[in-house]
Amino acid sequence: MQRDTRTTQTAGQRRWAVTVAAALGSCALVAASAVPAEAHGQADGTTHGTGRPGQNYVALGDSYTSGPYIPQQVDANCARSDHNYPSIVAGQLATAPLKDVSCSGATTENMWNAQGTNAPQLDALGRDTNLVTVQIGGNDVGFGSIIGTCVQLAPQDPTGNPCQRHYDSSGVDQLTVAIARTGPKVARVLQAVHARAPHARVLVVGYPDLLPDDGSGCAPSVPFATKDFPYLRDTEKRLNLMLRLVARWNRADYVDTYGPTIGHDMCKSPADRWIEPLRPASPAAPAHPNAKGEEAMARAVLQRLAHGRTTQKAEQGHY
Repeated sequence: MQRDTRTTQTAGQRRWAVTVAAALGSCALVAASAVPAEAHGQADGTTHGTGRPGQNYVALGDSYTSGPYIPQQVDANCARSDHNYPSIVAGQLATAPLKDVSCSGATTENMWNAQGTNAPQLDALGRDTNLVTVQIGGNDVGFGSIIGTCVQLAPQDPTGNPCQRHYDSSGVDQLTVAIARTGPKVARVLQAVHARAPHARVLVVGYPDLLPDDGSGCAPSVPFATKDFPYLRDTEKRLNLMLRLVARWNRADYVDTYGPTIGHDMCKSPADRWIEPLRPASPAAPAHPNAKGEEAMARAVLQRLAHGRTTQKAEQGHY
């Protein structure tokens, strides 16, 4: 097991990023949109146990975990709700007091570094921790700045794909590169989690469906150019595929929250959407889950726990 330390990216990690980038480019859309085999208890490896966490549950993550603006907010510094998915999961499983240290704006660096008054998130773990959920990576890739850039560029070509052209101006899609570079960071987080909580079951929680899965748009409600909607949808699928691969290679289970939230993206009517648009109508941050979205992610986590743990061998050198 690797030590709980951060190091500069090695040549091996750079090769890993290149390998993952190739995988993302060639098969992300199929793999990320498919229902994973492990959701039916048929993943590679051996399943065992009920998935019940026992007594000690720690939730790590960013704003998609913390639930900004969803009532009731219990931590102003991190915009954390008592109705986010970790709180719902803990309530359903009757765990001991939940240690939810998720924080809006968190990156993988905040696993080791304090964020305002929030201590390093990994400090919440201990040898008695037996369930950990981790939802991280979106801010490392740059969710917020990507949305801002695409909104700014949309008026230049409202029916085209100015955002995609911007990120692909060098001939290599920079968002795919950013996702590949985030992979080793998430891997180090999972290695650190295993080191600090060696008896814990670890779940990597993916990101929910933000935009229409069929590639359609909904400007001006969500002010992206028409052909940038499928581009951004595909980018999110690549991010989720990376998280799935990193979980598999680092002894963690992946929780698919994208599939269960299809049809409830930010383009849907207020009654049907679980992700709020850039001007939210329900209490939530822009482009973030509302209370229904957090409930949907909680159901996905609980379903994954119910199928028991999956022991998987690392797959190195190939996809």
